[in-house]
Amino acid sequence: MNATATQRRTYLLNMGPSHPAMHGVIRLLLELDGERVVKADAEIGYLHRAFEKQAEDDCWNNVIPYTDRLNYVSPLINNVGYCLAVEKLCGIETPERCQYLRVIASEISRVTDHLTCVGASAMELGAFTVFLYLMQAREVLYFCVDKLTGARITTSYTRIGGVKADLPEGFETMVHDAFRKVREAVRESDALLTRNRIFMDRMRGIGVLPRATALAYGVTGPLLRAAGVPYDLRRAQPYLVYDKLDFEVPVGSQGDNFDRYLVRLAEIEQGMRIVEQCLRDMPAGPVRSSDPRLLDAAEMADAGKRGETGRLSGSDADGDPTLEGTGERFKAGISAPAPDAVLPTKERAYGSIEGLMNHFELVMWGRGVTPPPGETYFAVEAGNGELGFHVVSDGSRRPYRVRVRPPCFFNMAALHTMLEGGTVADIIATFGSINMIAGELDR
Repeated sequence: MNATATQRRTYLLNMGPSHPAMHGVIRLLLELDGERVVKADAEIGYLHRAFEKQAEDDCWNNVIPYTDRLNYVSPLINNVGYCLAVEKLCGIETPERCQYLRVIASEISRVTDHLTCVGASAMELGAFTVFLYLMQAREVLYFCVDKLTGARITTSYTRIGGVKADLPEGFETMVHDAFRKVREAVRESDALLTRNRIFMDRMRGIGVLPRATALAYGVTGPLLRAAGVPYDLRRAQPYLVYDKLDFEVPVGSQGDNFDRYLVRLAEIEQGMRIVEQCLRDMPAGPVRSSDPRLLDAAEMADAGKRGETGRLSGSDADGDPTLEGTGERFKAGISAPAPDAVLPTKERAYGSIEGLMNHFELVMWGRGVTPPPGETYFAVEAGNGELGFHVVSDGSRRPYRVRVRPPCFFNMAALHTMLEGGTVADIIATFGSINMIAGELDR
């Protein structure tokens, strides 16, 4: 360049990881021309926990709680994805009722994920009222999750070969009541945001991810669908009972922040619609024992230790609320008939030496499930897109290799294309719209 010519100078700015909108786990290195973003580099890894290496050092069953910590906003989907991969490797087929239960858990989890994303993104743009509405809606769903699994977030509800328990008493009514509150909160938020001129100016035409770019980066989930690609694993590669359910796949056209917001808002309704169909169409099964011979689980354990197994014959275990639906009479509906992979019921574990030995073999460190040598890949439609598990077995009691395909990773890889050319103020809206969950991104 001619020495006398005026040169346009850019400067570098660090945004994060301590910036509130970066959630403490992402660092953006920005090259700025005034307020215009010329180049953006994202640095990740601030929440890396060595999930994959930890999985290789533990039993197959013991990996399930670690999956809760991937996308901790929708942990139930992580549980389901990992267990489906191991079951595919083992050749285990779960009962139909169990598959419906897994879909119910997954879709409730998906709704909580989208409520969190839309609410937090709105708050970061100044719409604090919407955040309160949607967090209140998420809270009533957390009560449902707590009722079903015994925990609000780190649930570990799914098991290899089944689920922890059947539906607790009154769960269906509880879910319908919760959905009424969620729909009301979504309507209120839609009225406050969707045609709000300030919100639309911050979202429409901002953070555009074209269809071709999204496909090139391997982006999936709401980001890809917002770009106009109707790809959803629940339709493209149906698993569980999704092929029996009627639901729509919302898509956008521009691939901007506004389309991503609308797609997630529409998917909240579709998720609730799926759950309602499951509750209606799920094969009949016991929800609560009508047998008067209910013995407290702790009492059964004490009797078993004393050798008084005779008094346990024909009795059902009556545990605390977190054990509700785990007894013998529920077993056929919630677990596969695979004693080499599925825990025995309390009645069997406390009432017979065979059941106790079966339980011992499956829970003790260094024992547990033993898949045949081989490898497989299974993917589910998570809150942010295709969540895949590639598991490799060498025939031992623990995985030889567990590899996760985290949808957040691909979304973040494409982030710079959405930021470059925009302004510093646009970063907040765009970053919030991709719903980065660091536990899933970094693993």
